Amino acid sequence: MASEKSSSKGQAWFCTTGLPSDIEIEVDDMTFHLHKFPLMSKSRKLHRLITEQETRSCSIALITETDPKVEETDKKGKGHEIEDDEEKEEEVEEEQEIEENGYPHIKLEDFPGSSESFEMVAKFCYGVKMDLSASTVVPLRCAAEHLEMTEEYSPDNLISKTERFLSHSVYKSLRESIKALKACESVSPLAGSLGITEQCIESIVSRASSADPSLFGWPVNDGATDLQLIPGGAAKSRKKQSRDSNMELWFEDLTQLSLPIFKTVILTMKSRDLSSDIIESCLICYAKKHIPGILRSNRKPPSSSSTAVSENEQRELLETITSNLPLDKTSVSSTTRLLFGLLRTAIILNASETCRDLLERKIGSQLERATLDDLLVPSYSYLNETLYDVDLVERILGHFLDTLEQSNTAIVEADGKSPSLMLVGKLIDGFLAEIASDANLKSDKFYNLAISLPDQARLYDDGLYRAVDVYLKVMYITFI
Repeated sequence: MASEKSSSKGQAWFCTTGLPSDIEIEVDDMTFHLHKFPLMSKSRKLHRLITEQETRSCSIALITETDPKVEETDKKGKGHEIEDDEEKEEEVEEEQEIEENGYPHIKLEDFPGSSESFEMVAKFCYGVKMDLSASTVVPLRCAAEHLEMTEEYSPDNLISKTERFLSHSVYKSLRESIKALKACESVSPLAGSLGITEQCIESIVSRASSADPSLFGWPVNDGATDLQLIPGGAAKSRKKQSRDSNMELWFEDLTQLSLPIFKTVILTMKSRDLSSDIIESCLICYAKKHIPGILRSNRKPPSSSSTAVSENEQRELLETITSNLPLDKTSVSSTTRLLFGLLRTAIILNASETCRDLLERKIGSQLERATLDDLLVPSYSYLNETLYDVDLVERILGHFLDTLEQSNTAIVEADGKSPSLMLVGKLIDGFLAEIASDANLKSDKFYNLAISLPDQARLYDDGLYRAVDVYLKVMYITFI
């Protein structure tokens, strides 16, 4: 039906129906060679523009025929009437272009969705079957609104066609709604005024709220259990991994959204009291995608050309992510390492005190899930003489103990000991053993961290003794 060719002024799109074109429509860098009737029969706006231009052309042609000297007179008076005749000169230029090409030329400024959307509009006007998708239907719906392709003007028009597709194929699917929401960004003002953005967010939030919270184990961890020994274990594992994979996919889809749109989605989730697991998983996944280096395994050196700009953007993103993290402990244990990564990045980017404090409190609420490697945060400040940031670990431990004390539902074994407290006790003893070899570590810092744990945190004191032994030997060697 149509073909594309290159021209000196950009690209050209031709309708190959066998009939010569009688109108040109210019959108961005593309010129469409089309026919008036199909366009005017579907679009009220194009009908109006074409009619106005034809009327204006006829008027200019009539004046020229009546008084052939008009043009010469205009030229003589142009020296002192330039500003007053700007609009007339534009009309003359338009008329000259019409005369050169033999048919009208209309330029659509600020057309929503660019030339790709207008190509789909043109195909619709000619009755060509279109394959709509969540990504294309949004700019097409906005284009139809811009061109006034309503049902009142022509039955079964483009506005109603795109609205049906949105209702039946997009809003009923979580992932399709995310794709459509991404498409709203390119036509943001109009998509917002038409309610498409709001409908997409509503669909995402409502369908996310109905998801099974037990599926939120993202990212999927490799289990050590031999499921082949459990009756039906392998089949159940494959089924759960498939569901987890689907859940991870729409998390990944959300990372394609711009920060303002993503923030709106998260705020809507919070206003609807969605599961903290869902909100935290969305935020962590978005941070992984857009903040480089929060995992030690995938750190990349920043490019020198855009370091200043990217640092500001990353700081804004980091503070947005952190301010929306649920403060209560979630069941997504795999996020603990990522939270430490966010904290390291917050320190490097010199994020606000509020941002760092929120991350420290969040980590403190689930410190028993951390590993020794997580606690080994380098001292990025020149004020700290030690290799690792001991003060940071001490603050996080204080938040953990405060959370434990405030919690009335802490799990306590028959002997009166808390499993989470004992896990943290073992973790801190391991950290003490690691920093004990640092010759710059002051004795009061070592002592304060060692005694900050209550007696119930240690079943045996072997780990603490080993750390003290290493520290004393280092001190002895230092003072010899």
